Order: sequence, then structure tokens, then C-alpha cells
Amino acid sequence: MEPSAWFALATVFTLGAMSPGPSLAVVLRNTMAGGRSQGISTGIGHGIGFGIYAFLAALGIATALAANEDVELFLRGGGVLILLWLGTKFLRQAMAGPRQDSGPDESHGPSDRAGFVQGFSIALLNPKIMAWMLALYAPFIEADSSLETLLGMGMLGMVIDGTWYVTVATVLTAGGRAELLRSKAHIIDGAMGLLMFLFAYILVNAF
Repeated sequence: MEPSAWFALATVFTLGAMSPGPSLAVVLRNTMAGGRSQGISTGIGHGIGFGIYAFLAALGIATALAANEDVELFLRGGGVLILLWLGTKFLRQAMAGPRQDSGPDESHGPSDRAGFVQGFSIALLNPKIMAWMLALYAPFIEADSSLETLLGMGMLGMVIDGTWYVTVATVLTAGGRAELLRSKAHIIDGAMGLLMFLFAYILVNAF
């Protein structure tokens, strides 16, 4: 891929990692309940899980494109619908206002190993990640993409995702920043909703 395409893909991965959702909730919860080291372990586990997911998704999409050229049109159309769905969901969450604190968590969080497993698992099981992949990841993949390129995509996703969640565990949870992030989640949701509609518009114009 061209350097500009790698930069665009990195932007997609960054936006996906920063988007509030189950992954961020797990990292924040483990950090506040079990300490910074458990939060970091969760972030590392999530990054590795996401990297594997990104590589397998890229491989699957490339294989599908090689088997049938019409798959690209299907992926783009499906991507537009998913983006519209995500955008609507984010905007609804934004209009609901600041989220209420669900109350104190358990006094002790999971072990570092358990935190790693939780982060790894949520990266593979989070439906938002699957939707994000189908909607925004597919345009960067071609039928003749080399294995090295697909591996590079997976590595890029792993580094960006893991770095973001480790940063969350080490920086954003210091002092009252976790609470501040949670209180502003509806604003982030609103921005993400608008971005989803923008991306959908860009994909429609790419037909």
C-alpha cells in the first residue's frame, strides 16, 4: 500500500481504539479496581487480541475478494449500512447525556494474568470491533494484497490499539481523569456518531 493509505488505516485504528465501548470499560474497571499494572496487562492483552483479529479479518476479506469481485461492492454497501447504524447508536447515547456511575466496583480487581485474558477476550468478542472492521477496514484491502501487507495491518492494529489502552491505564486513570473521561463520554459519543455519518458519505461517493 501507499504511505498515505497506511496513514489513513492508522487513523481508522486510532479512532476505533478511542471510541468508548466495552473495551474501554473493561480497561478502566480493571485499572480502578486492581491497580495500574492490571490495567496495563488488560491493555496489552486487548492489543494482542485486536492485532490477531485485524490480521484474520484482513486475510478473510482478501480471500473473499479474490474469490469473487462482487464481494467488494457487497462490503462497501454493508459498510455504509453498518456506519449508519453505528452513527445512530452513538448519537442516541450522546443525547442521553452524561452516564450515571454504576456504583463502586469490587474492592479487588482480577490478577494481572486475568486482566490480560479479559483484555484479549473482549477484543475478539466485541461486536463493535467486528462492525468497525467490516465498515472501514475493507476499503484498504485488495484481492492481491500480499501476506506481508496483511501481517503489517495486523501489527499496526496491535501497536495502536495496545498503546492507546496502556495509555488509558497509565495516564487517564491518574487522579480524577477516569471520572472526567466517563463524564464526557456522551460528548465523545456525539463526535463519533458524526464521524460515522461522514465515513458513510465518503464510502457512498466511492461507489
